[in-house]
Amino acid sequence: MADFDYDLFVIGAGSGGVRAARMAAGFGARVAVAEDLYLGGTCVNVGCVPKKLYVYAAEFGKGFRDAQGFGWDSGEPVFDWATLRDNKQVEISRLNAIYRNILGGANAQIIDGRARILGPSRVAVDGREFSAGKILVATGGWPYIPEFPGSEYAITSNEVFDLEDFPQRLVVVGGGYIAVEFAGIFNGLGADVTQLYRGPLFLRGFDQDLRQHAAQEIAKSGVDLRFQTQVASLRPGINGLHVTLDNGDTLHADAVLYATGRKPNLAGLGLENVNVRCDDKGYIAVDAHFQTSEPTIYALGDVTGGMELTPVALAEGMAFARREFGGLDARPEYDFVPTAVFCQPNIGTVGFTEEAARAEFGDVEIYKSTFKPMKHTLSGRDERSLMKLIVDRATDRVVGVHMVGPDAGEIMQGIAIALKAGATKAIFDSTIGIHPTAAEEFVTMREPWSGN
Repeated sequence: MADFDYDLFVIGAGSGGVRAARMAAGFGARVAVAEDLYLGGTCVNVGCVPKKLYVYAAEFGKGFRDAQGFGWDSGEPVFDWATLRDNKQVEISRLNAIYRNILGGANAQIIDGRARILGPSRVAVDGREFSAGKILVATGGWPYIPEFPGSEYAITSNEVFDLEDFPQRLVVVGGGYIAVEFAGIFNGLGADVTQLYRGPLFLRGFDQDLRQHAAQEIAKSGVDLRFQTQVASLRPGINGLHVTLDNGDTLHADAVLYATGRKPNLAGLGLENVNVRCDDKGYIAVDAHFQTSEPTIYALGDVTGGMELTPVALAEGMAFARREFGGLDARPEYDFVPTAVFCQPNIGTVGFTEEAARAEFGDVEIYKSTFKPMKHTLSGRDERSLMKLIVDRATDRVVGVHMVGPDAGEIMQGIAIALKAGATKAIFDSTIGIHPTAAEEFVTMREPWSGN
């Protein structure tokens, strides 16, 4: 590859791109990374990291009220949006600098600007041209707002973190991770939140029991959930945004957040100059080793339409670098990938849903438990947790675990290790629990659900 300026040219400095660049450079490759927006990608800047910080902020409001049942009375707390917003930005700037240092420390060159592919081995950035033996596209996804009358007045998750003023009345449109999480965040921060979803129940693709339980608990927390409802139009008025729904109802809001999906971030990338095939949804088509239909061009992460999770992109970036520059036959494994939805209460899940398990294994056993978290026996908060195990009856292997409740994401990481290792229900049953914790419920559910 000595005839090229670089062995690897990475377009996009998000989680997957940075991991691939750093690993490839570690194997001795000459690497460049082009980024036109912000180092760290969606997760660091307008995704996982700021979202989790805002979730912490939202939980404090309920925590102050909970504390009264334990004897604490500090008066009525006051929330200041500007403090949260600005402190968040300081933290994000710190992380941006860390990503820059990580790449610099690995001897990968950072090129600030939007890269455009000119040919199978040529890339241009702001008028400068570079050649590379391999080009990796890791530009991620971008929020999408469908066109409708007044759609220009809606905002996305890119803007919601940094609003100048706190939206006292917020309408959230969508039924996936992002919509559910932001509805909970702003509800917890004190806004009046209405969440609209065009389908009969949000979180499509998750276990049905989990979806129903989450809807029940989120509604109890104060979010106005309206299913099978869409926005017909938006228009500004003297009292904020006037929201007309498809059923004729109207709402007034300070902001309308659209979280109805993301599209691959491919604008201006120059794919028309090469033989890179995209699927019918616009995602870059790749094989098991992230190679596109143009042999020198690769793609990974959200831009390929797989699991849109930061740890998945990291695993893909590592596998790509190990194979292409480390001589290792590496590929990520996509079975039993855990995930969490940081709504309130949290959702954690790994493995098969009940519906998918019945289709895959046929005969399954279901174990379920619902209960009031111990903390709320004194706090008085009206909240219940759900825990569910799905077992393949033929092998006794636990093939799905689902939870709605405090710290579900933290708990599910350990459960995921067990499922990845092939743990059976007998192993769960023989494991001694930690008492008193919510997590011990997973090793004390002895009787199958009677409705099975």
